[in-house]
Amino acid sequence: MFRGALTALITPMRRTAGGASELDEPALIALVEAQIAAGIHGLVPCGTTGEATTLSAAEHLRVVELTVKTARRRVPVLAGAGANDTAHAVSLAKACKAAGADGTLQVTPYYNRPTQAGLVAHFRAVAEASGLPVVVYNVPGRTGCDLLPETVAELAGDPRIVGIKEATGDLNRAARLRELLSGRRDFALLSGDDFTVFPFLALGGHGVISVTSNVAPQWVAGLCDAAAAGRWDEARALHDRHYPLARALFSQPNPIPVKAAVALQGRCTDDIRLPLVPLDRPAREGLADTLRTLGLLS
Repeated sequence: MFRGALTALITPMRRTAGGASELDEPALIALVEAQIAAGIHGLVPCGTTGEATTLSAAEHLRVVELTVKTARRRVPVLAGAGANDTAHAVSLAKACKAAGADGTLQVTPYYNRPTQAGLVAHFRAVAEASGLPVVVYNVPGRTGCDLLPETVAELAGDPRIVGIKEATGDLNRAARLRELLSGRRDFALLSGDDFTVFPFLALGGHGVISVTSNVAPQWVAGLCDAAAAGRWDEARALHDRHYPLARALFSQPNPIPVKAAVALQGRCTDDIRLPLVPLDRPAREGLADTLRTLGLLS
């Protein structure tokens, strides 16, 4: 189900008259429609890029509901539902199932630093309790916890655990995952690193959960389509076009630059919740120049 280019959606927000930050529902609906029209293969609301850690429980569920409702089964919705508390992750996953999500993205529990055995127990508990397919998410640079390839292979023995978002950017890791998971062809190997999508696919990966596709979904979807069809020269050309965009959108911690970029395109405001703050004016002007150079901003 989860193959090709899936967008890690930003969560559009706006300021009320009283100065509070609230969801911008019309902007989210328009963003989902634009992504699907551009050929994206799936949507991932409420992940890191969607500022899940600063959403209330009601906001989290509302974003998933709106994404599912707007997508109308045209593409799968893999809802972020991770937590560093297994019971909380189970609760979120059940709520996402009730909202109509096709699966949940489950990050390794952050801060707690569980053992590999603890990770296996955590992910299996979420999959069993929620009844939804689970894609596990390894991003040790943010969580302080590394899900090892051998542990992923163990988890792949559970048919309810259907893939991994591997965000280390380590291509040796990608090759090892492919080696260990050769017996489970339906297990999705998804890159979580926009810089290395092309080599990840060349090593046998099945797709990407992308930040940059918020800004240029047609590029990322086209890259994945070309790779899947074996048109490697075309895929490489799209990688070369896409690479400077990735550099621009990771100049500061995600999702600060990507939210600014989508705002520059006129799709939302750049409102972002503390402890993150919007790009300052010089950085914003530099980002705008880059987007114009790439033909992504008029």
